Amino acid sequence: MALLLEPAGFGLLGLFGSITDLAVSLGGLGVSNSAVRQIAEAAASEDFQRIATTLALVRRVNLALGLIGAALLTLLARPVSLLTFGVDDYAGAITILSVAVFFRLAAAGETALLQGMRLIGDVARANVLGATLGMVASVPVIYLFRENGVAPSLLLVAAGTAFAAWFYSRRLAVSAPTAGIFERKAEIVALLRLGFAFMASGFMTLGAAYVVRIVIVRHLNLDAAGLYASAWTLGGLYVGYVLQAMGIDFYPRLVGAASDHPRCNQLVNEQAHVSMLLAGPGIVGTLIFAPLVVTALYSAKFAAAATLLRWICLGMALRVLTWPLGFVIVAKNRQAMFLAVDAAWTIANVSLTVALVPLLGLNGAGVAFFAPYVLHGALVYPIARSLTGFRWSPENIWTGALFLSTIAVAFLAPYVLPDLWAVALGGAIMALSCFYSARRLMRVVTTERAPAKLRRLFELLRSLWQHQATR
Repeated sequence: MALLLEPAGFGLLGLFGSITDLAVSLGGLGVSNSAVRQIAEAAASEDFQRIATTLALVRRVNLALGLIGAALLTLLARPVSLLTFGVDDYAGAITILSVAVFFRLAAAGETALLQGMRLIGDVARANVLGATLGMVASVPVIYLFRENGVAPSLLLVAAGTAFAAWFYSRRLAVSAPTAGIFERKAEIVALLRLGFAFMASGFMTLGAAYVVRIVIVRHLNLDAAGLYASAWTLGGLYVGYVLQAMGIDFYPRLVGAASDHPRCNQLVNEQAHVSMLLAGPGIVGTLIFAPLVVTALYSAKFAAAATLLRWICLGMALRVLTWPLGFVIVAKNRQAMFLAVDAAWTIANVSLTVALVPLLGLNGAGVAFFAPYVLHGALVYPIARSLTGFRWSPENIWTGALFLSTIAVAFLAPYVLPDLWAVALGGAIMALSCFYSARRLMRVVTTERAPAKLRRLFELLRSLWQHQATR
């Protein structure tokens, strides 16, 4: 899509995506996230009637919210176009996006069913199938219609995601509730109460992303918005699956252990440790080879996004460290505290963007993304300490120091060394971090459930390291 649309068209794609994300966040009222907690609690009770009733209720509520969200975005299409672009020329495209909002919310409800039941394999397969269907359907539309096909392409992606989620969730035993949806007020209120916290948090995060894009368009141009979208996509591409794993598997487990503080703290330390080991090499590699990565995965027209990508990678590195601690607040159901932390990040991000983009150009948006995560870390650690007595394990202190120091060197090397020396140093650091991460992961992760070929590779690497150690 980036090759077909070029920076300006890709910027339009990013803005339309941001509008859709924001509408999904507001229209969904956070129910999909709170539903995971409700379903996980029902599953832990092993009360099959309660499980079936909860699953059916979640599905019905999400479908209703999808219809309401689509209707509201349709009604507000013209004001949203004026706010985003300064003209109402895009109102028709935004109306098309309203249908994508319905499909996105329907898919979120089906995924919540799978996630709450901890059918992680089905969640992964649904994601892969949905992404494949979206690609097959949307890329030809962009090829044929270019910028005029951006909104329809997002609709097709959302429809593919919804179909894939339904395809895997349809096998769950979802029986009709014995009472009507409006007669189950207690369950709906519980979903909405916790969901409001998730919705408000998502609205702040996605609202900040939306405002950042508007600031870039107003102070720079649509091309700059495309460069920002490309850097944002690449910066989150590698780290994204680590963060997604936290939401899909780690969060339901943490909810189950929320009242057992030692177990809760153990889970957070384990998650943070594995996340650093998985994310570290990829972040280092992206920092060092940012110009090559941007040019190879997009085109030379996006090369100006390389410096911005480095700043976003720094923010993502801190995000890997702080997210497990943030889940402690959610698992303990401290909604006001959860919202306060997210509000602090959002205010810092938006304020710095407004201040720095006019001064530093596009790179100001990168600095404004990184800096708030320093504040976020300073807030969530003492909160986690107060809620569960959390402390970083000695192993995590060592791994975290190594993780942050290698990333700092990889970030600074291109600015203080000649290009060839910077690449050589960065390549060496990346190789060493890969070696260290693989070795540590093989000590903490069991391989019994891994695919046979991967298990044989682990066993071969273990035997080689053991042989080397005995020499």
